[in-house]
Amino acid sequence: MGAVNRLADALSPYLRSHAGNPVDWYPWGEAAFEAARERDVPVLVSIGYATCHWCHVMARESFSDPAVAAYLNEHFVAIKVDREEHPDVDASYLAAASAFTKQLGWPLTAFATPEGRAFYAGTYFPPRAVQGMPAFVDVLAAVADAWRERRDELDQTAGAVAEALAAASVASTSGELPDAATLAASVQSLAAEEDPVHGGFGGAPKFPVAPVLDFLVASGAEGRALAERTMLAMGRSPLRDPVEGGFFRYATREDWSEPHYERMLTDNALLLRVLADLLAEPNDPSGERADAVAELEELAAGVSAFLQEVMQLPLGGFASAQDSESDVDGVRTEGGYYALSREQRMSQPPPALDDKVLAGWNGLAIGALARYGAVEGGVEGERLLAAAARAAHHVLGLHLREDGSLVRASLGADVSDAVATLEDLGMLSAGLVDLALATGEASYAAIARDLIDGALDDEAVFAPPAGPDPVLAARGLAMPDDPAEGATPSGLTSCADAAWRLAVLGAGDRFLDAARAAMRQVAGIAVQRPIAFGGALAMMARLGSPLVQLVTVVPDAAAAAPVVSSPEPEADAEVEPAVVSDPVLGEAFRPAFDPTVELVDASRRHAASITAIVTDAQARAFAVAGFELFEGRASVDGEAAAYRCESFVCALPVRAAADLAALAAPDGR
Repeated sequence: MGAVNRLADALSPYLRSHAGNPVDWYPWGEAAFEAARERDVPVLVSIGYATCHWCHVMARESFSDPAVAAYLNEHFVAIKVDREEHPDVDASYLAAASAFTKQLGWPLTAFATPEGRAFYAGTYFPPRAVQGMPAFVDVLAAVADAWRERRDELDQTAGAVAEALAAASVASTSGELPDAATLAASVQSLAAEEDPVHGGFGGAPKFPVAPVLDFLVASGAEGRALAERTMLAMGRSPLRDPVEGGFFRYATREDWSEPHYERMLTDNALLLRVLADLLAEPNDPSGERADAVAELEELAAGVSAFLQEVMQLPLGGFASAQDSESDVDGVRTEGGYYALSREQRMSQPPPALDDKVLAGWNGLAIGALARYGAVEGGVEGERLLAAAARAAHHVLGLHLREDGSLVRASLGADVSDAVATLEDLGMLSAGLVDLALATGEASYAAIARDLIDGALDDEAVFAPPAGPDPVLAARGLAMPDDPAEGATPSGLTSCADAAWRLAVLGAGDRFLDAARAAMRQVAGIAVQRPIAFGGALAMMARLGSPLVQLVTVVPDAAAAAPVVSSPEPEADAEVEPAVVSDPVLGEAFRPAFDPTVELVDASRRHAASITAIVTDAQARAFAVAGFELFEGRASVDGEAAAYRCESFVCALPVRAAADLAALAAPDGR
């Protein structure tokens, strides 16, 4: 049976890379399962992503082999899935695969009935048996034989796995939100796992675990110190590309060497956010952290440059990842490009980008750049905010439908039919709130509020408005959003984070109640496994900490003054503030803060739960849009004024940086 090319027009670059295979691939959808029912053959569900090294290897070794493909086409219906486009499909089959193997990962190779129920699964299979791993062709033959000879047994296995997953999906780990002592114990648990020689947690393989670093930053002085040590260790290690500034996915050795060279948007965006939060700590008057701060600033500048120069696409959105492989002098290599100097790289093609744009992952980058831009200030801060705004413009213009629903993925100007997940709603909304605070544009926060409001059901529980993947749902295989967190916060945590930010701005107690309820769902297990629930613990730490809100209002005339960098540029240098088009209002905007105003500069790094620096007009716009925190906030006598509030109870406005510092609580919140 010959192959039909059904992937050539797929949105996913990963699927397109398999379009020329002799395998008769189907994309994820009803057509594949209908074909399996008509032919009465099992389904092979092969799941991977464009920058996955072993996915490339299996594609070259097996899926490009005409003999393997011929056997596969005769005895199976083969489905190719991009796990980044369809994360819920990946989650469902990954959970099923755990019944058959402890070595979970990608490529994920699952065999299922025509009803979609998995009866066997593994990951990478080599072309020939090696080190206890069976050859892929032998696996195919064994499955095909079992389908013919032991069909009832396979159906029973598939049914048992499906029932086990359904039972597990309703298990509850809920509990009360942890108190300060419990959170401190989680910090101590992580500290006990710290590698005292190389930094990071545990042995090989070693991951950046950015959500864990976020928790440590939010947990207090001891946690911040541990997060800072970890960031500095990673920044000095082979996990970071010193030329282009980005971090690789993970290292195979405990000293961070021999990394897997794919560079993910998620990792780099989340690490930039951690760096920005570390740099937002008030200046150390003793100067003891001067060297560390300088190093953190260098790391942040490198990651932000990587995001803008490598990952940001011409249309404004950010690519999902950069491949681990490339051609160096015509030879295919993993990581060889990164052994070259900047000058040498100029003569070589860079590793390919997976230029699929994901709404949620772009939200992480938008938020990180906005946060770092707000902390950095000056002309460089404006450039960072302009990059964030360009991405927001692209995602909102293409992914946000007129009915308010959100699309998960796009490629160029084309959008996927994949439903938006809680991850998309939460991450994008949180990023938009960060952008609203950094630029003073209330419209971003209003869109975020609408998205999160749409994700809340009548009982204030987060759920994707469009429901689960329809093909999974039709087969009873849809699973709740996985609350566990490794490389990224879960969808549940992301929505809780966005809801908390909105509540802190005064959008209403409904959002705060939802954030608390969401975190209670995972509180019981999170404190037991902090390495796997860093994002949730960070959210719980913020929910349990005193709420400090800072709004600094700049007169409209002062905000319109030219913005210059500090120190003063050369006399003949041209400094042009970043001006971009707002995606909602369609008007040119500039960030509100002016670093020549001392109070504004002090506000940027004041210890607060949330900071907004706005013009008089912007403060009014936030208030009109329904954000209570901004009601009555205005400049005073033509000068910038700072309002420091604790849970919406605000001190009288101050106009001097020293007076703002004096308002800070003795414990340095």
